Amino acid sequence: MLDTLTIRTQQTTASRLNHLDPERLEFGKTFSDHMFVVDYRDGEWQDAQIVPYGDITVSPANSALHYGQAIFEGMKAYKNSNGEISLFRPYDNLRRLNASAERMCMPTVPEELFMQGLSQLIRLDSAWVPDSPGSALYIRPYMFATDGFIGVRPSDTYKLVIFTCPVGLYYNKPLRVRFEERYVRSAEGGAGYAKNAGNYGAAMYPTKLAQSEGYNQLIWTDASEHRYVEESGTMNAIFVIDGKVITPALSTSILDGVTRRSVLQLARDWGMTVEERKVSAVELMQSLTDGKLKEAFGVGTAATIAPMAVIGYQGQDYELPAPTPESFSSRASAALHAIRTRQAPDTHNWMVAV
Repeated sequence: MLDTLTIRTQQTTASRLNHLDPERLEFGKTFSDHMFVVDYRDGEWQDAQIVPYGDITVSPANSALHYGQAIFEGMKAYKNSNGEISLFRPYDNLRRLNASAERMCMPTVPEELFMQGLSQLIRLDSAWVPDSPGSALYIRPYMFATDGFIGVRPSDTYKLVIFTCPVGLYYNKPLRVRFEERYVRSAEGGAGYAKNAGNYGAAMYPTKLAQSEGYNQLIWTDASEHRYVEESGTMNAIFVIDGKVITPALSTSILDGVTRRSVLQLARDWGMTVEERKVSAVELMQSLTDGKLKEAFGVGTAATIAPMAVIGYQGQDYELPAPTPESFSSRASAALHAIRTRQAPDTHNWMVAV
């Protein structure tokens, strides 16, 4: 059995921390000094270690590259004014990682192994956790098949890696989005609820087309009718219509977002009506025409809360009201920031000290 209390650590002899500019953090381009690595073989996780961040060697016949057995998560660590570091809802991310693993015929990760490796990694690279407004340490756990075998079957071996990167804001201005009514992100019964690599690869082409038209992201619609909202780019979509917080209900084609769950909980805490149900493009556009659609925004780990300024629908652009400090999305963003930096009570025990 793997002893998670004795994770071997090999510290780097050439830290890159001095090259970090905390005022110019581009999302996903600067990586911390170390990474956590553990292998799965012979039916169990083995050889857990923390090593300097660096390249990984794989076989040309690596089955993940050929058949797509690869999953990942996104989460963040925050530093408060006292220099204390906390993780935001890490157990929820682990549960979703394991749900993705089960869907992709991969082994699940024990809680003790995941949390011990993650905590030890963050403590080692604690100086990489930024504390400027809008910044955080982004954490990327991922798992991939490692068999060198050309045959369509689940791999017998896997590698779990966790690395981190200091980040600033993912979006620095409200988004221009449009409905996607031709291409499909996922279908009911598929793997849309799992964070597997193939979901994101398949979304790149239609997203690129939208970006060439001047949009930042898409609002994905259902696979069968292209009538109902699914997600917005890599985020869950939330709308405020006639004073109600409305979002598409979870399904096998929609990711169970941790930020989504948190924002909906805040709405309920504040006594707002929350509806998780089907939301059609026609309903949204009619609500906008009637002046009832007050807010539309995406929520996700990377973006946190990203307001939408323009929605494209059937060849025409429609402007949305600009968020104000009193808007629900603005209040939710401020509340999440206060909880994450320990400036407000953590009544739901979302934060986990490192």
